[in-house]
Amino acid sequence: MRVARRPLHSRVAPARLLAALVVALLATACGARDGHDATAPLSGAVREPALHVGDVSFNAFRTGAGLDPPVPAGRPFHTRAAPGELLVVYFGYTFCPDVCPTTLADLAVAFDALGPAASDVTLAMVTVDPERDDLDVLSAYLGHFSDRFVAIRPDDEDELRAAESAYLASSSVTRAPSGDIEVAHTAAVYLVDDAGDVRVEWPFGTDARAIAYDLRAVLQTI
Repeated sequence: MRVARRPLHSRVAPARLLAALVVALLATACGARDGHDATAPLSGAVREPALHVGDVSFNAFRTGAGLDPPVPAGRPFHTRAAPGELLVVYFGYTFCPDVCPTTLADLAVAFDALGPAASDVTLAMVTVDPERDDLDVLSAYLGHFSDRFVAIRPDDEDELRAAESAYLASSSVTRAPSGDIEVAHTAAVYLVDDAGDVRVEWPFGTDARAIAYDLRAVLQTI
């Protein structure tokens, strides 16, 4: 098994949407490594056997305008991609000052590098801070990075913990006596296929070009 350790990141500062970072990265990114051998290993971590997360479900979610048709309302959302597509899953929160917006900005650059193939990739973010992140807040946040998104707010702690357990992730939200809120969470990004298996995991800081390369490589296999 080839897996990088995934750090937990604690942050207490208020949220700052880094939409400008997306623009800057788009201006400097070189795109996916199209010249690499198709049989070359993926850039992210690959587990053997793969984590199966297709049975993880959430009741409260909202989809972006770019999903056509949208995920049916009134049914639980399962973290598995639509047939022939891929689903990128991330556990984070909108008040994160740097790790989350940086990660999402890198994903936005990677999606842009895919060109038309980006229409086969959906971004799903599960908030680990549901007390502050309602679906309105989370949807507006994700809209800065993609229009093909699923904003997910766990109904309760049990639903969140069950999902994190399947992904081998974790998080905590602590309120200090001063009133400051400290959030720690696994910073990995998960690429899930239409069978509900995690094909690759990207640790925080993975380059957007590497993500785009992996996305293109996995799309060619489904």
